[in-house]
Amino acid sequence: MTKPEKIFDGLLVLQYRNGNEKALSLLVNRWHTKLCKHAYWYVKDSEVAKDVAQESWRVILGKIDRLNDVNSFGSWALIIVHRKALDHLRREQRSERKLRQIHQEIKRDDTASKTTIISDNSYDSIVAFAPNIVLNSINELPNNQQIVLRLFYVEAYSILEISNILEISKGTVKSRLYYAREKLKSIFKNKNKNHEE
Repeated sequence: MTKPEKIFDGLLVLQYRNGNEKALSLLVNRWHTKLCKHAYWYVKDSEVAKDVAQESWRVILGKIDRLNDVNSFGSWALIIVHRKALDHLRREQRSERKLRQIHQEIKRDDTASKTTIISDNSYDSIVAFAPNIVLNSINELPNNQQIVLRLFYVEAYSILEISNILEISKGTVKSRLYYAREKLKSIFKNKNKNHEE
């Protein structure tokens, strides 16, 4: 049975297709924050996440007339954000590699040996989570496990939906969930042991 919120999204998509601009505003109000949060899990920078979401909206609006199952708007939109976020990360990695190459060349050059044009932390992101043990522990997990945990437990997507959103097999989703839970258990045990000492 389709969830009521998915049916509502589907109705908004149909209304927008029929020329109702207010339906688009409602869709954006319902989904923009979720799309930004989803992008943030990849890019770890709130401003970049907003840019990724904005870029995703351009794609969404360009392809919304071709969406076959209008009730699947949410998971379809998340797939687009997923792809755009990965595109951003690939571009960033290419830029980072180029900067590191330049840095290595400058280091090799005797006259510029003391010049530093890139710091090791220049691509680190600032993650603003509440300082509680659960969120801190989740942050210790690999990014791909964090994303699957959030989609499954926070966003309440099914294994199949997560598989479609992340474009991975259902087995991979289950595996990441399993290993994420096991790793969290281990982290909690270690933190608890340290706290007792």
